[in-house]
Amino acid sequence: MTITTNRRDLLLGASALGATALLGLSGQPLRAATPSQGGTLRLGIGGFDSGETLDPQATETKFMQNLQWQLRNNLIEVGAGGVLIPELATSWDANDDLTVWTFKLRQGVEFHNGKIMDADDVVFSIKLHLGEDSYSQVKSLVSVISDVQATASDEVTITLNASNAGFPPVLALTCLYIVPADDTNFDAGIGTGPYILETYEPGVKSIVRKNPNYWKADRAHFDSVEMLAIRDVNARTTALQTGQIDAMNSVDPTTANLLAAMPGVDLLQTQGKVHYCFSMMTTDPLFADARVRKAMKLSINRQDMVDKVLNGYGSIANDQPISTAYEYHNADIPQHEYDPEQAKSLLKAAGAEGLATTLHASNTPFTGAVDAAQLFSEHAAAAGINITVSREPEDGYWSNIWGKKPFFASRWSGRATEDLMLSLAYSKEALGGYNATNWDNDAFNVALTAARSEKDDAKRRALYAECQSVLAEDGGLIAPVWADFLDAKSSKVSTPDAISGDWDLDGNRCAERWWFNA
Repeated sequence: MTITTNRRDLLLGASALGATALLGLSGQPLRAATPSQGGTLRLGIGGFDSGETLDPQATETKFMQNLQWQLRNNLIEVGAGGVLIPELATSWDANDDLTVWTFKLRQGVEFHNGKIMDADDVVFSIKLHLGEDSYSQVKSLVSVISDVQATASDEVTITLNASNAGFPPVLALTCLYIVPADDTNFDAGIGTGPYILETYEPGVKSIVRKNPNYWKADRAHFDSVEMLAIRDVNARTTALQTGQIDAMNSVDPTTANLLAAMPGVDLLQTQGKVHYCFSMMTTDPLFADARVRKAMKLSINRQDMVDKVLNGYGSIANDQPISTAYEYHNADIPQHEYDPEQAKSLLKAAGAEGLATTLHASNTPFTGAVDAAQLFSEHAAAAGINITVSREPEDGYWSNIWGKKPFFASRWSGRATEDLMLSLAYSKEALGGYNATNWDNDAFNVALTAARSEKDDAKRRALYAECQSVLAEDGGLIAPVWADFLDAKSSKVSTPDAISGDWDLDGNRCAERWWFNA
């Protein structure tokens, strides 16, 4: 079964093609110009950690995702609208039962150290994420791989332990970058990517210079790229306004309108798969009862969150991660409404009247998370729920708070497909990994497994719909809103007409895809 670049096979999230609005002073969409070459792009990134490294197994923050894709490539790239683009793989096909996938590799691609990439490099790079000793963030997703072999110098064959129609997008994930075989000096930054590492100071900055031998002729337009780690959104905004940086991620929605009205600044609003959320640890005694979890979901005023936290740059969500940006979004799930009285009734039935808990938050997961947590506390008081908001340190939030505390603020940027998102964060295989709510539901797990091997589109849609319904009703996820990506750039920077909605800053690949005006 050959996988070709047609709409049906390669469009991910086909129901919403990652619509992007680039708004300047006039409020009218801005058109991309013909790419020009040269200059230094300076990025202000909020979302970093002082302890992170260039080890592909651990790519947690926005800073590191951007830096890794400046230095390295995947086998497959996710473009605007969720389209899968052959990157270091030129094509892929599967056997009839979808258990063996063969990837043809691009030939003549050179690593920064002069080595020519071949199948051994790909095998080594994938095996980094396999096995008991791996600490990879995508370990649960690649656990479906039972074997990976170099079947020719330009061919890799991957055998799965079960049928999986949606396997190729796994290889487009963060972490699954291709590095030289047997070279574990990852902090040298060696890859096949558009730029070569000059300087990296964790939690401070990075500088890369253009790779003169880059194999993509229509990419990497800048001479160099400098990234600055700027945690505070106001500081990033000031740096953009004063010309210290050329672009920034994670604009504050409450001030986005003002930023868009400033001369020389463009606001980039991209509809994608982001959901802001509050996560309950389902193995904690406080949230072990599904009735308590449902009461918490009915104790949040979603429209108030859209209005006050997102300033209208988003929409109401329904406690599951598969939005209309995904092909198999389930629009038939009854919407959870703000209903303090029903929440009180559920808590009484569960013997949890007067529930008191601490919600741990910082603005690391999303801009305005602390304010959102406080707003949730005010909403929940009407249901007799006492939520104390604990503001946590920004640095180390992902390692010390997320998935460690019983109740915490979170954010998911989504993933390329339904299976990736659901498997990574809510499946049985992800327990002990990214399943931060420790939720384990048999009906969900059975439906998810069945969907991977189902070739009939209608049946597959029904299985993913069931997964969403079960998760919304029983899971530990409180997802009140879908949030648009809000980035900002100098008007002297140009972008393609369509940019990616899988991550902010054009899928965290702006350094490769953008350019300065001529």
